[in-house]
Amino acid sequence: MSVYSMTGYASVQSLASATATATEPTKSATAQLGLEIRSVNSRFLDVSFRLPEDLRHWEPQLREILAARLKRGKVEMRVSLEAQSGNISDPSSRLLQRLNNLQDNIKVWLPQAGGLTVADVLRLASSDPSGARDWSESLLPLARSALEALLGAREREGGRLAAMLLDHIAQLRLLAAQAVPLVPQLVAQQRQRFMERWAEAMALGESSAIPESAQDRALTEATAFAIRIDVAEEITRLNSHLDELERLIKKGGEIGKRLDFLIQELHREANTLGSKSAALALTHISVDMKVLIEQMREQVQNIE
Repeated sequence: MSVYSMTGYASVQSLASATATATEPTKSATAQLGLEIRSVNSRFLDVSFRLPEDLRHWEPQLREILAARLKRGKVEMRVSLEAQSGNISDPSSRLLQRLNNLQDNIKVWLPQAGGLTVADVLRLASSDPSGARDWSESLLPLARSALEALLGAREREGGRLAAMLLDHIAQLRLLAAQAVPLVPQLVAQQRQRFMERWAEAMALGESSAIPESAQDRALTEATAFAIRIDVAEEITRLNSHLDELERLIKKGGEIGKRLDFLIQELHREANTLGSKSAALALTHISVDMKVLIEQMREQVQNIE
């Protein structure tokens, strides 16, 4: 299953034909039907429409089409309906009556306004391609076509995000592997420093041996130091989170929210790693981890 981004865009156009209706059995028309879908990231599915006034009654059907395939994202659909140039419709008696009433009302307030010409009436009839016509045979299939194009765009973007995340996971594994041998080295160095300080404090000569009690005390201090700086649990949990992240990305589907949770856990482990740092090298590793994790967090916000 693929990984889908919530960011995408699709645009389709078609020459649409209206079917006759029971009230207007002889009324037909063609128009250029355009449809755009844009989507960006959002915690939930948020769908909005910008439809011509005569197509607003199709909003529930269009919403149902989108909700059946999209689970998250802020989605906007725009539909345009433009009469074909030269497309002359035979004005219905209903339209002629409406134009006549409008003309009379306007002349009450604007007596100097000119009357409608035959050309004006034909132009108005042609620019009103919807009226009582049924555009469902063109609109709904075009909406499904635009949705498929949007899903394709979101899938391609999701593939790029998945590749980036897998690359960052590999880099985090390398950093974790670099951190593992640092702790024993730090413990050995600290133990040696304790021994040297005991020797200095007791003013022992080169030929003198450090008392066994001093060696035991140095070993105890080194052990306590090792416990304080031990990051084995953090590294283990971090690798476990990375394994789960990689599994989810390769599985695909609706994984955005789970990825977001795991990213928070990764950040927690990297912070703890930095707080336990007793060496500059370990601090650098923690900082590099947090940079990578933050980059992953930003991209995960776009995954459905």
